[in-house]
Amino acid sequence: MAKLGDVYIHVEEENLNSSVNATQYGVESGEPFTDHIEKKPSEMDLTVFILGDNYMGELEKLKGYQRTGKLLKFVGRSAVDNVVILNLNRKYTAQVENGVAVQITLRKIRVADTPWIKMPPKKKPSVKPPTKGGEKKPTQKKERPAPTAFHTVKAGDSYYALAKRYGTTVERLRTLNNYPDRSIPVNAKLRIK
Repeated sequence: MAKLGDVYIHVEEENLNSSVNATQYGVESGEPFTDHIEKKPSEMDLTVFILGDNYMGELEKLKGYQRTGKLLKFVGRSAVDNVVILNLNRKYTAQVENGVAVQITLRKIRVADTPWIKMPPKKKPSVKPPTKGGEKKPTQKKERPAPTAFHTVKAGDSYYALAKRYGTTVERLRTLNNYPDRSIPVNAKLRIK
C-alpha cells in the first residue's frame, strides 16, 4: 500500500529514473567534445492499482492533481516530496474486478525562492518653514549616488549566489558586468552596486 497525495494506491512496480544532458560539439576529426553536463529532473514510473468502491473518484482526484500541477508527496517503497504527475494512463483488465490498473509518471520539482526584495517607500522631500524675510521656495536635499562596490570572484561564484549575498538581483549584476553567466573569470572584479 502506498500513498500519492491523499490517494491510497497499491504499487506493483516503482522505477526511478535519473539522467543528464551532455552538450556535444562536432570537431573536424575525432570524437566530438562535451563542455557541459546538465542534470535532468528525477522521474519515477509507477505501475499501480486503484481499488475499492470509489476507485473512479480516486482516479478523478489524481487527474485533477495532474491538470492543476499540484505538488504531491509520494510514499511507497521510496518517499519523494514535491512531485507532479506527468502521465496518467489507465488500463482496464480482466484481472482487476473492482478497480483499475494505472501507469503513472511522476517528476521531482524544485521550487525556486524568489530573489525579489521589497524596497522601503520613498521619503518625501523636506520643506523649510518660511522666515521673516518672506517665503522661501522648498528645497530638496541632494541625494548622493550610492557608492560603488566590487567583489573579487572566487571559484564557484555565480550571479545568483552573489545576488543573494549582496541583496541585489541577477538582472542588475548582468547589466553592471559584461560577463556571460557561465563564464565569469576567477579573480575578476565584479561591480555589485
